[in-house]
Amino acid sequence: MTKNKMRGKMLLNKINEVREEVKKWRAEGLKVGLVPTMGALHEGHLSLIKKAKAECDKVVVSVFVNPIQFGPSEDFDKYPRTLEADTELCDGEKVDIVFAPSAQEMYGNNRLSNDTLTYIYPPYFFVDKLCGKSRVGHFDGVCTVVMKLFNIVQPDCAFFGQKDAQQVIIIKKMVNDLNVPIEIIQCPIVREESGLALSSRNKYLSEEGKKDALVLSQILNNIKACYKRGITDIEALKETAYSYLTEKHDMEYLEILNKNNLEEEKFADENSIALIACRVDGVRLIDNILFTEDENA
Repeated sequence: MTKNKMRGKMLLNKINEVREEVKKWRAEGLKVGLVPTMGALHEGHLSLIKKAKAECDKVVVSVFVNPIQFGPSEDFDKYPRTLEADTELCDGEKVDIVFAPSAQEMYGNNRLSNDTLTYIYPPYFFVDKLCGKSRVGHFDGVCTVVMKLFNIVQPDCAFFGQKDAQQVIIIKKMVNDLNVPIEIIQCPIVREESGLALSSRNKYLSEEGKKDALVLSQILNNIKACYKRGITDIEALKETAYSYLTEKHDMEYLEILNKNNLEEEKFADENSIALIACRVDGVRLIDNILFTEDENA
């Protein structure tokens, strides 16, 4: 078995190598956590890793830019790939394995299309809205790669960020429907001091763009503040957003839905979540805010 060392930890590229190591942990009765990522790690990812380290005996971080969740006009080719820096960050957090497979390792000789590869298709109700509406097929690719990672690592727990709220809800649905014995742990959004939600795509923003991008969190915070002041009509809450927008903002959606099942409702309550997607500086950004007092709820 070939292993690249990260100061005593392992950088593995092969599925069988990961399985071999996890098998040893299982024999010792250890609890295993998985943090799936596409790399370009930042403090948001590190918060997931810290949570995994706190909850589990062993932690695997996957670093894989998954080609089947990108559409034809999306940024797969220019998506940041910083494996060396990622492994250094993981080493600093004492991650046990960084799993960084190639597309060939993950998908073999398949042409990565839905006529040659077995996909998992989440229910239409959950994907025909929000990010799924404009990124057709995106969540098919997400669910397929996540299930593959679950089958490879077979963790007890997997850790996902609240920023990708639709993704977390869909993965929870998949795990429940397919009786996958893995606990999905949802971790809160990590933000810059300015309020901007951390994202690998923030690297594409200019300094001026970063300032313009603060509109997303400002809109969400204002909506929640209005709700706390007693406004529950969802259309009225959404109307409060428009005073923040300028010609620099190309808003794709602003929705207030049930945080558990993405159902549309007329009136907001403690189970509501406000979600926004907006292009700033040509960069597509997403953010959301829960209406519960406890953002971890």
